[in-house]
Amino acid sequence: MVIGIKKSGVFFRKSSSKYGHGWLNILNTTYFPQKLTSNFIFSVIVLMWMALIKFTNKGIYCPRGDFYIDPWKPVNLAVTTHGHADHVKAGNQAYLCHQLTKPILLHRLGPDLKIQTLAYAEQLQINGVHLSLHPAGHVIGSAQVRLEYKGEVCVVSGDYKVIYDGISTAFEPVKCHTFVSESTFGLPIYNWLPQEDIFDQIGNWINTNQQQQKTSVLTAYSLGKAQRLIKGLSNTSQKIYVHSSIANLNEVFLKAGVPLPKTIRISPEISKSELQGGIVIVPPAVAEGRWIKTLTRPVVGVCSGWMQVRAARRWRSSDAGFALSDHADWPGLLSAVQATNAEKVYVTHGYTAIFSKYLNEIGIAAEEVKTQYGTEDEEEIN
Repeated sequence: MVIGIKKSGVFFRKSSSKYGHGWLNILNTTYFPQKLTSNFIFSVIVLMWMALIKFTNKGIYCPRGDFYIDPWKPVNLAVTTHGHADHVKAGNQAYLCHQLTKPILLHRLGPDLKIQTLAYAEQLQINGVHLSLHPAGHVIGSAQVRLEYKGEVCVVSGDYKVIYDGISTAFEPVKCHTFVSESTFGLPIYNWLPQEDIFDQIGNWINTNQQQQKTSVLTAYSLGKAQRLIKGLSNTSQKIYVHSSIANLNEVFLKAGVPLPKTIRISPEISKSELQGGIVIVPPAVAEGRWIKTLTRPVVGVCSGWMQVRAARRWRSSDAGFALSDHADWPGLLSAVQATNAEKVYVTHGYTAIFSKYLNEIGIAAEEVKTQYGTEDEEEIN
């Protein structure tokens, strides 16, 4: 949409986007001469540009619906994209999320939460705003939030990845006028190998460790990466031992009907020799603690997109690094944005300046915004 101002009045011209605004049929090429009052013209412009979302000090706010998406301060209604700690906080009066995110919130934030759930593509109307959730492919239950009001569509992606990981519902692009995107790995150097290649690397590393009588320890977030690793390594002959925080979330998913391969909860009763003969998966914080050093010749493999850069492996003091990420890489970010046909893109966290600059250079209007997302590595051990 373009607003032009001439000496003789104010005119409006249709946007060049293929996915044009619903209300442009009414206002397209409409001309307002000078005889109309300035208050009337101002009112029309405000009406047209009253955005579906605003970026506030509490989070992403939908004024027409009077709710927030992934707020970082307590609000009345928090629409939640997924269960990572940087996107959902305690203290909100009510939550709205996907069906498989509900048990995660209850586990992490407490049993007394007021939570309403939706299936993917199921619609709900809140104060005239049509809201639906669509797969984000980030972790189990993760969702993009689609908002529509009088033909205007906005999609808030949360975190996402475009490749199918075999356990989370695959990402689905959603057409919209405004798209809110992450850019955690928004640099051209981040270009993931096929998932099967990465798991081949991990499997070869584990086999080499066993031949050398070393204990293979893999690090992964309790929510998302751990389940992906377990699924990807389920065909190996070794038993998989997991930290209690991972075991607890696995139980949550199993109770919710999500099938997962068998794992063994690490406990004091399990001997060091047993662990040495298997695969140990722990959260990143545990891998940096003293317990790891008590194992039989432990070697640590960090599973993270940051491992794409060799310097990150030295920084994390790891023995091996595997670039396995639950976020989109550079090609994935670009393909996701382009698939929306969005006229405007807001970039919320990661390499926001670089990614938004590039989008503008290729003709997609983009702007970086400050949020408090992107700190999931501060995950609590529970």
